[in-house]
Amino acid sequence: MVEQMSDGVKLRVRQASKIYPTASGDLLAIDRCDLDVRAGEIVSIVGPSGSGKTTLLWTMSGLHSLSSGEVQLDGKPITAPSRDIGMVFQDANLLPWRNVQANIAFPFEIMGQQPDKAWIAQLMHRVGLEGFENRMPRELSGGMQQRVALVRALSFKPSVLLMDEPFGALDAFTREEMNHLVEEIYLDTRTTILLITHSIEEAIFLADRVIVMSARPGRIASEHLVPFARPRSMEIMSTKEVFDLTNIIKKEIVGDQKSMAGRPRSTARAAG
Repeated sequence: MVEQMSDGVKLRVRQASKIYPTASGDLLAIDRCDLDVRAGEIVSIVGPSGSGKTTLLWTMSGLHSLSSGEVQLDGKPITAPSRDIGMVFQDANLLPWRNVQANIAFPFEIMGQQPDKAWIAQLMHRVGLEGFENRMPRELSGGMQQRVALVRALSFKPSVLLMDEPFGALDAFTREEMNHLVEEIYLDTRTTILLITHSIEEAIFLADRVIVMSARPGRIASEHLVPFARPRSMEIMSTKEVFDLTNIIKKEIVGDQKSMAGRPRSTARAAG
């Protein structure tokens, strides 16, 4: 793995803007976003629907280019996907004709590399999928499919894990299980994690910091520190500290949505 920058910043976003051309004009999705994510930190991003959270995450992964600005990993610009950045999407995106083991191996096949079978076996054991290597995706529940996706993302031993609303389609109990699992893997690996979620409670439970994005065009509106040591139990979610923090973040998001209702649709000329 590449060593982090001397100031401890693993991911650095500077003046990041993204414009999408549409039939009715250019759409400014994110506007001059600045964000630092320190090595070994978990950061959650929340905000109104359409605030550019996923756009920002995808630019960090190298899957989308920016219209202006820059994203850096260890001080170097991100211009393409990197094996040092793992990503878990909203859907598990498993190939239905391949079993679990073959799905995890697929990215290695594309790159012509050999997977670390011992590491993958360790991950499979860690996420509770040991013995399911030969199962097909249709034989797995939604939660189990996302566990496979998590193993696949971590199979390269990335120093950064990006997660785009990965548990949104799961039932409440399974989602809680997955939150605990992510924290357990984090405590084992200290992988830097950035999570997009619509659940304020999930954001608080998992993160060291919660970033709130404004309504479109998405900007970094506020930042909140989460004052709980790890490992965390679900009991903290019933504390006054979490209740107050949840309400503060909720008011910021709801207030921004109300102010957005009276605004015209955002347009912008493409950046040079």
